[in-house]
Amino acid sequence: HYLPWHRMMLENWCLIYDNMLHGPVFIQEPNNVIFPLDSEEKKVKLSCEVKGNPKPTIRWKLNGTSVDVGMDYRYSIVGGSLLINNPNKTQDIGMYQCIATNSFGTIVSREARLQFAYLENFKTRTRSTVSVRQGQGMVLLCGPPPHSGELTYAWIFNEYPSFVHQDNRRFVSQETGNLYIAKVETSDVGNYTCVVTNTVTNNKVLGPPTPLILRNDGVMGEYEPKIEVQVPETVPSAKGTTVKLECFALGNPVPTISWRRADGKQIPRKARRQKSSGVLEIPNFQQEDAGLYECVAENVRGKNMARGQLTFYAPPNWIQKISDAHKAIDENIFWECKANGRPKPSYSWLKDGEPLMPRDRIQIEHGALTITNVNLSDEGMYQCVAENRHGVIFTSAELSVIALGPDFSKTLLKRLTLVKVGGEVIIECKPKASPRPTYIWKKGKEILRENERINIMDDGSLRIVNVTKADAGSYSCIATNHFGTASSTGSLVVKDPTRVVVPPSSTDVTVGESIVLPCQVSHDHSLDIMFTWSFNGHLIDFEKDGDHFERVGGQDSAGDLMIRSIQLKHAGKYVCMVQTTVDKLSATADLIVRGPPGPPEAVTIDEITDTTAQLSWRPGADNHSPITMYVIQARTPFSVGWQAVNTVPDIIDGKTFTATVVGLNPWVEYEFRAVAANLIGIGEPSRPSEKRRTEEALPEITPANVSGGGGSKSELVITWETVPEELQNGGGFGYVVAFRPLGTVSWMQTVVASSDASRYVFRNESLPPFTPYEVKVGVYNNKGEGSFSPVTVVYSADEEPTRAPTSVFAKSLSASDIEVYWTSPRENQSKGRIQGYEVRCWRHEDKEENARKIRTIGNRTSTKITNLKGNALYQLAVKAYNTAGTGPSSATVNVTTKKPPPSQPPGNIIWNSSDSKIILNWDQVKALDNESEVKGYKVLYRWNRQSSTSVIETNKTSVELSLPFDEDYIIEIKPFSDGGDGSSSEQIRIPKISNAYARGSGTSTSNACTLSAISTIMISLTARSSL
Repeated sequence: HYLPWHRMMLENWCLIYDNMLHGPVFIQEPNNVIFPLDSEEKKVKLSCEVKGNPKPTIRWKLNGTSVDVGMDYRYSIVGGSLLINNPNKTQDIGMYQCIATNSFGTIVSREARLQFAYLENFKTRTRSTVSVRQGQGMVLLCGPPPHSGELTYAWIFNEYPSFVHQDNRRFVSQETGNLYIAKVETSDVGNYTCVVTNTVTNNKVLGPPTPLILRNDGVMGEYEPKIEVQVPETVPSAKGTTVKLECFALGNPVPTISWRRADGKQIPRKARRQKSSGVLEIPNFQQEDAGLYECVAENVRGKNMARGQLTFYAPPNWIQKISDAHKAIDENIFWECKANGRPKPSYSWLKDGEPLMPRDRIQIEHGALTITNVNLSDEGMYQCVAENRHGVIFTSAELSVIALGPDFSKTLLKRLTLVKVGGEVIIECKPKASPRPTYIWKKGKEILRENERINIMDDGSLRIVNVTKADAGSYSCIATNHFGTASSTGSLVVKDPTRVVVPPSSTDVTVGESIVLPCQVSHDHSLDIMFTWSFNGHLIDFEKDGDHFERVGGQDSAGDLMIRSIQLKHAGKYVCMVQTTVDKLSATADLIVRGPPGPPEAVTIDEITDTTAQLSWRPGADNHSPITMYVIQARTPFSVGWQAVNTVPDIIDGKTFTATVVGLNPWVEYEFRAVAANLIGIGEPSRPSEKRRTEEALPEITPANVSGGGGSKSELVITWETVPEELQNGGGFGYVVAFRPLGTVSWMQTVVASSDASRYVFRNESLPPFTPYEVKVGVYNNKGEGSFSPVTVVYSADEEPTRAPTSVFAKSLSASDIEVYWTSPRENQSKGRIQGYEVRCWRHEDKEENARKIRTIGNRTSTKITNLKGNALYQLAVKAYNTAGTGPSSATVNVTTKKPPPSQPPGNIIWNSSDSKIILNWDQVKALDNESEVKGYKVLYRWNRQSSTSVIETNKTSVELSLPFDEDYIIEIKPFSDGGDGSSSEQIRIPKISNAYARGSGTSTSNACTLSAISTIMISLTARSSL
């Protein structure tokens, strides 16, 4: 896409070009036209559009003869295009060419062919019956009527719209229109009609029907394929077109058709096979697709082959055109045009539409035209023509010959030219002139004489070398040809040269430091000066690389470079470049950066044992500071990242490139890397070595935390922590479990052949319950057995208690709590250690399996059960338990919880204060029928700022409290009963009182009352009921 200003420039140039005087140029040339004779329009247009200034005139030729528009009313030219009314296929068929002329010359267009498309009717009305045997092959000829334009063919079977379906047995050739049936069957009997369609006019005509009948003298036997539709011997094919090859054979059984290339190359992948391989279609035909193609028809009786040569051709196509040329008199013109095509195009040249022949000054060789010493008679329009038998193309250009006296109006000498002492200067003199002028130079009024320092160049420019101050002054160039003389004048100013007085010097620095590279000059202060720096051949971008590079100096004679926080990458060549309008110079310095070493290379494991590894490596870059030591690190699948390892030697100096790593674990996969260090710091680590596994060894680590106990009856459970894989020292790792009754001598042993095992259970019916055993766990692997863990004591599994608790009794404490009591079984009567008791509690109407279970620990023979429903019948039972399970259940007992406490809170609470006392009164709470009777009331009070609460119980509906007056108090009252505490009143806040007498009532802590010394204020608040 063009930017808007690009588009404006383009449009402006087009306008300027159109307004300039120039020869004719084709915008559109005529194209081939195929005109349907039965078209309703009855008008043909051959397009031609030309631009030029003056506007060109257009004429046309038909078959090389001019078309006289005035003589034939059917012809007219509109906007350059030729219109033909009521076209006649006899008179108007042929090759048309558009010719455009203005005062600059003439050009001719490419030729365009006008053809007429038509399709006549079939002449014959009937066709004779075709009689064939069943199994025989057959061909029905179409014989299309006279026509022009491409045709397509189809066949109707019996009646329209029943068309013959093409498959491996039936084929319609689009070359001839004939219908081929490889093997006739009884279903083929009927009438066949050829349908011909003109693809240009879309007209269809139907041939006469051909009846097909079966002979009754037998069935045709099997026979080998006979190819009826053959590939032509040569098939010329144009570049980029779609090529279709047809091949079809008769035979019994029906032959299969296949395609191949005779040269052994593969058929192009883009090729498509259609109509059961009867048509091979190659789209976008190219040079590499050309060659000898073979069609093979085959059945059980044999095979036959047909072949055809696909040849490649391409019409000419320009790869180099000619363009307009403006030449001075006596100059030479050289034009060359190049086109590709197959066969290779030939070239010819036209001048103003007429053939141009070599003579005198004109040389023509292939596509090259040379005219020497051009003169005004050579002006005109030239065309290069490239042609082969498949097409003709034209490229056009205008030659204008210029005759002009010297003119400096657009190319004046430079008004002021600056140069340094000792330098070189060229003052250009380039007037417009034709033919080329001769030149004279003057300094002031004196004609310049050429010498070893001063010479006039071929193009007229003046060159002075080794300039001195005396060369300063006014210079004039005088140009002359036989059309006139002209001159132009300019001044030469000579300046002192620039010199670097403090150049940058080569330096050694350490990573992280900062330095300044100086670049200070002496120069002519009337000249602007510019400093630039390059690093290793690339200009430094101070905005992009501002983190490290900064220009410093301040005055116009200094362009120093500061490099901050130097890194290894900053080592290299720095060039300070100084430029004024008269000279350019530079100064160079090398910067060496010392830093931590680069990574060592090629870390290799040379030898490995069960606990050691022999390593070697190559040193990396020392970054200009000698390597002082190496450190070796290792990594395993079990380590967290890389870890430093012990080596021999313990400290590896910078000149040692081998070491032995010690203290490795056997049978673990290791990889190693090396890190180098120097006096500046520690470098980057090397790439890891290959992974290698240490050799196997006897296991050394024993299992930790050997313990056990519990389990089911007649079991001894032994547990331990597994040994981590990295400490197993080899494959085939497992455990040896040994145990014996405490106080005995001989051990029982068993092997647990799993490295992941952490538990072993010994089962024996004769195993006494809860008996102490000495236990130890050892290890082994492929190399043999290791040592055992320290001996520890583990108890065999308990036996469940065998006797039930007795004398179970329960009493209700409140509406939600009950207490349960029982008696332990006698020790001599029950087997199995008792660790505690399990109490089960469930409502009478529930199932026992849904019971709540409460467990006690130790010898306790009672427990409290809370959060029960009030006034409800519960059933309870008790069992003893230990690690082996629970014993038999006691007899079930029943208990009914007490009625719930009163739900109504105390109401109408009134308080009075007098002489450091607070008197509270409230209404009596009456219990509902399903609630416990009120036994009394609890008064809870606390300071507003305290969290601890004091309680007073009373069986009255009033209470007197002796409380100091200097605090706010929070008070609430609730009834209590056998069923527990009832609903509490809302909190009442009694404010700090400065007067001796006060009164109030309340339901909320948010209401407060401050009382005056002489008046009593009643705050009437009724306690809200809690329903």
